[in-house]
Amino acid sequence: MQAAPARATAIPSVTDALRAVESLLMSGGQRTARRNAWTSVLEDRRRAKDRVEAQRVIDESLDTPLSPAAPFATRP
Repeated sequence: MQAAPARATAIPSVTDALRAVESLLMSGGQRTARRNAWTSVLEDRRRAKDRVEAQRVIDESLDTPLSPAAPFATRP
C-alpha cells in the first residue's frame, strides 16, 4: 500500500497575512496612501543616514593636517 502523496502548501509569512487583512479592511486608496507614506519614511531614513555619513567625512577631513604638497590650500 502506498502512502498518499503529500501536498506542498506554502505557509504564508506574517507580512503576507497582514497584507491580506489590510486589503480586506481598507479601500485601495487608503492602502496606496499607507504604502506611499511608508516609502517616504524609508527614504527619509536613508537621507538621514547619508547626512550623518557626509558630516562624519567632513569632520574627519577637518581633523587631518594639511598636506605640504598643497601649500595654497586653506581651511575654512
